[in-house]
Formats: sequence, C-alpha cells, structure tokens
Amino acid sequence: MSRILVIDDEKSIRATLREILEYEKYEVDEAQDGVEALKKLTSAKFDAILCDIKMPKMDGLEVMDKIMGMTDTPVVMISGHGTIDTAVEAIKQGAFDYIAKPIDLNRLLVTLRNALDKNYLLAETKTLRDRIEKRWEIVGNSTAIVKVKELIDKVAASDARILITGENGTGKELVARQIHARSARAKGPFVEVNCAAIPSELIESYLFGHEKGSFTSAIKQHRGDFEIASGGTLFLDEIGDMSLSAQAKVLRALQEKKIMRVGGEKDIVVDVRVIAATNKDLKLEIERKSFREDLFHRLSVIIIQVPPLRERLEDIPALVHHFLKEIAEEQGKPVPAISDKALREMQQFKWTGNIRELRNVVERLIILCDRQIDEQDISQYVNPII
Repeated sequence: MSRILVIDDEKSIRATLREILEYEKYEVDEAQDGVEALKKLTSAKFDAILCDIKMPKMDGLEVMDKIMGMTDTPVVMISGHGTIDTAVEAIKQGAFDYIAKPIDLNRLLVTLRNALDKNYLLAETKTLRDRIEKRWEIVGNSTAIVKVKELIDKVAASDARILITGENGTGKELVARQIHARSARAKGPFVEVNCAAIPSELIESYLFGHEKGSFTSAIKQHRGDFEIASGGTLFLDEIGDMSLSAQAKVLRALQEKKIMRVGGEKDIVVDVRVIAATNKDLKLEIERKSFREDLFHRLSVIIIQVPPLRERLEDIPALVHHFLKEIAEEQGKPVPAISDKALREMQQFKWTGNIRELRNVVERLIILCDRQIDEQDISQYVNPII
C-alpha cells in the first residue's frame, strides 16, 4: 500500500484529502505545516507528498526545496491562491505537478498515480543500475589488482585512449567498463566490439556503417559502432585480430575524429573515447607486420596490464564468495557455504583460464554440490576428467 503525506495548514482540507485517498486504498499521514512535515520525513518513508503552498512558519516552495534535499519522493504542490507564475515556479523548482484549489478529484488521482509510477520507475532504475554496477565490480585487494584500480581512478576522468592488455579471462572488459563508469562519458553509450568475432570482410561495416546498396546485402543504411558510441566509449576488444585495412580506417578516425560509411561520400564527425584490449603482444605483432605501429602508438596513451589469476591468488576467497552470491541469485538458489579448506584448495590450482574459469567452476559447484562445499567437492569438480 502506497503511503501519502498531506501537508496543509487547513484541517478541513487535510481531512477531505485523507478521506478521498483512504477510499482509494492509500495509507495517509498528515502534517499541519512544513516543520512538522520535515520531522515526519526524518522517521518515515512516503511514496508521494501533497503540499500546500501558502502555510505559516514555512512557505510550501521552501518546504519542497528541503524535501528534495532529503528524498527523491515526488511532490505535488496544491494552492488556492494559484497563478500561472506560481505553477511554473513550482515545476521549475522540481515539483512533480501543480494542482489548484478547489481540487479536481479526477485530476488529483491521475496526478498521484503518475507520481507513484515515476517513483516506482526511479526505484527500479536505481536497483537495476546497482545490479549492473555490481556485475562489473572488480573484486580483490591483492597488490596487483589494487594497482589496476588505482590506475583506473587516475585515468578515468581524462579522455585519453587506453590499451588494456592481459591473458584471456583476466577481466579486461571489467576494466574498460569501470573506466567508462567513472568518466564524464558515463551517461553516454558503452559500445563493445569483439574484433576477433567479426569476419574481416564485415568489420569495416560494423565499425563505420554502410550506405544502402553499397554491397549486395546492404538493403538499408546502417550506422556503425563509431557513430552509435558517439558521446560515450567504444571498446575494441581483441584489437590484435583486426585486419590491416580496418586498422588504417580506425587510425584515421582517431586522428581526424571523422569516419566515412562504406559506400559513403561524406565525412561524419564522431565524439568517442576509444578503449582497446588485447591478449596478444602487439609489439611482436608489429614485428610480424600484422599490426600497425602508428595505430599502436595512437591507442596506447595509457597501458593497463591486467594480472592473471596466478599472480593474485590471495583474491580467490573474495572472488569465490562474490561468484557464489551472484550465481546463486541468478539461479534462485540459496547461497551455499564453503569451507576454509576448500578455499585453500582452490588456491592451489593453476587457473589457466583465469577469472572466467574460476566463475565457471563456482557455477559447477553450485549446481552439483549441496548447501556446503568442502575440499572433497573441490577435488572432485574443479578439474573434472574430460
């Protein structure tokens, strides 16, 4: 049941609103002035607030300003002395809506329903955002991973291009997403391109887009990832697998901040921060003539080396507990307990697949074990016979 706070100095108005709202199955609380309302807000949570404008002790607009400093709860202003200017001022200061007295019952209920819907959507958005941020959290406090976190904090605020290196499964994408989330571009798009998964003949179309009719299957115009990521971050994963022709076009895009669609005739200005990642030794690839040296220097303003799991074994207990909770929640299961001996046993493995392999193992343990995971389970399930 939604809770509504009614703030009005007229007792008859409060009583009328209470009767109407309780009939509509809302839970109602009252305050005769702004001071009483602010006290109630410190000890109780409300889903919406109806606030009169002309009140003793504290003006309604001042009350609303203080409420907005305390909570995200939508505030609907009410006044019998309303003018268009007053309504505009209330909305400008953050009111959800403005209703004049005498109150139109239908308008009040519709406005209140819309305010509650907005409040629900804001809460749901925050929950989803928190869940997403938690998903991309970098877990661990080893010296090696702390250095990575410190470097992320230093470089995120800048627009510098970054090259992330490390073995498969070490969490290079997590680093890229953390940089994006801490940057001024955080509200912009984060677009990931797996260069190894896209055929060489199609990667230019994926990156830069194409015009209708530019090749046989181009039945309509297509915006490329550089355009889609404009205002945000473009993450070029496994860039060491990109073709030389595509590398040349990426280099031009970085130099000139312009792209041209396949089959196009005009330049398109793009505002994008490029973060690249690779599991290859790009200097060796340069010697082999399979990667452009000038592109390497463009991409590697900052280089972040993500350590393999074998160099941060002390993080395994924290990682295991993190994955146990995350995966159990995904599967709708209770989070199993794991013994200290089992954790120590897990620290003895080589983990050639790094964090990705560890997560897969934890998922296997959740599926195959009971509520308690011990060292016998580790011996049986961590390295199953293929």
